[in-house]
Amino acid sequence: MASSDMAGIEVPDGFRLHTERSSHILLSAGEAFLNPVQEFNRDTSVACIRVWSEELDKAKEARWIKGRDKKVAQKNASKKTKAEPSHLATDDGLSADLGMLEPAVAGTGNMSTSSSMASNSGNLAKLPEYQPYKFVILEALSATGLRSIRYAKEIPLVKSVIANDLSPAAVDVMKRNVKINGLGDATLSGSELPSPQDSRVRVEVNEGDACSLMYNHRELKRRVDVVDLDPYGTAAPFIDAAVQCVNDGGLLCVTCTDLAVLATTNFPEKCFSNYGGVPVKAEYCHESALRLLLHTISTSASRYGRFIEPLISLSIDFYIRVFVRIQTSPIEVKKALTKTSTFYVCTSCQSFHEQPLGKIVTKVNEASGNTSHSFKTHAGPLIPEKCTECESTLHLAGPMWSGPLHSPDFIGKVLVHLEANLDQYGTSARMKGMLTVAKEELQTPFYFTPTRVASFFHCTTPSLDDVASALLNGGHRISRSHACAGSLKTTATHRQLHDVFRSWVKLHPVKLDKVSEHSPTRRLLSKEPLSIANFAKHPDSVTPSAKVKLVRYQETPKNWGPGTRASSKTALKRKRSDGDPDEPSAKR
Repeated sequence: MASSDMAGIEVPDGFRLHTERSSHILLSAGEAFLNPVQEFNRDTSVACIRVWSEELDKAKEARWIKGRDKKVAQKNASKKTKAEPSHLATDDGLSADLGMLEPAVAGTGNMSTSSSMASNSGNLAKLPEYQPYKFVILEALSATGLRSIRYAKEIPLVKSVIANDLSPAAVDVMKRNVKINGLGDATLSGSELPSPQDSRVRVEVNEGDACSLMYNHRELKRRVDVVDLDPYGTAAPFIDAAVQCVNDGGLLCVTCTDLAVLATTNFPEKCFSNYGGVPVKAEYCHESALRLLLHTISTSASRYGRFIEPLISLSIDFYIRVFVRIQTSPIEVKKALTKTSTFYVCTSCQSFHEQPLGKIVTKVNEASGNTSHSFKTHAGPLIPEKCTECESTLHLAGPMWSGPLHSPDFIGKVLVHLEANLDQYGTSARMKGMLTVAKEELQTPFYFTPTRVASFFHCTTPSLDDVASALLNGGHRISRSHACAGSLKTTATHRQLHDVFRSWVKLHPVKLDKVSEHSPTRRLLSKEPLSIANFAKHPDSVTPSAKVKLVRYQETPKNWGPGTRASSKTALKRKRSDGDPDEPSAKR
């Protein structure tokens, strides 16, 4: 017997109603995949896309007003030129004509004057008003459709959302969920697109291969503004299609949950085949996972004359999530060479050495003042065969993205939006904490934890405040990292960081009776510090985010983990077998 929920939605037998903010979906066992832990992912995505859309709309409005004012000025100048011969005879006539033209040249500065002028002359039409830019979102792997429904209901400037899935069972679930949320027709064919007069936001459900759908949207007139990839596992097979179907200035949102490949060296061959690089075996492996994903997106975009601007890159629980702006610029594509590096990573003390793939040589023409850029290969390797700190073996990692992970300016705008809309996000406390830490992060690879470094020296672990103060007193900068609790990032070299711990060992001696003669620890301790660290408390040792109560690092939540796939045999995210005669084509 069906029951009725408090939201007024009838819940059939065998189904359960899942509510997230103002969106509702009906689920039954095995129909489609939904992970409640991903609410933080969905909340963050709503906030980021909303702020991105508002910034895009402001930029478009500024360009529109500039173009309108230019046209008005040209039109008035043309009318003035035509009117001059007929008024040369009398000064009064010329003065009257100029008096009527002056307010129009002022543009939008005085709308009431312009309106009065238009009514007096009867020839000048009222200045047009800017219409906010409405944009289209494509979610290539929608499953239940909850994310698409939330986008449609919570982001004001959305025009429509295309929700796609390969599984017929998932498509049926999406149609049902779109219907109960009142978001227009569940499925639209090409002839049933919303008319310009229809201002309702629609979720258009599509059944088909995600790559085929996105390739169908790579033509300039058919491109979408936002593409969201949130697969079960790796997003690598979908990235090439995604970077082609996004408009210039559009947003690409990508999730990868295959950290067993990205954040360990258990499957280097798989990581290389998916992401074009080799992973890192070190405590900062989650940051290297982000950089490998950004490298994949960057190289895919570069093939089509496009470049990426990472706005936010987060390592969250069991997955990574990046928000990247895609734009077209030949010179910026060339600069991607200088933002890609390989790393030599020590197997013992985790010291790393960056090897950029290229460099820019800048020349300024003395006569014209113009600047020219030429791109050169980088000399290397810059290090010996063994680690300079502990003489252990070095392993190669990368190539991977070595540019900035975040845009502090964009994160600041997201935080301002979040502060004004705390009640709209169920995970607002965690969002505020993680984004605040990410905004403060130094744009340098990688982070470390005092606990891990102390283990290399077999010494007692200094507090985070002691290590931060010593580095700051030594003239270096520090920040926290969102990717790991108790971590620090610094501009100091590994030699300078290890000298801090050597200075600490002088104050807290190490017992070497149980340390092997051939241990890397003995080689680390055998070196004298170049300078003695000062552990006096530095006023900046406590970062701004640590001075207020924020949920910076989430405890392991209930039902933590990527979960399991939907039980339906056809609930695959990529391709059906070639022998399936009922395989639907991409409709949009």
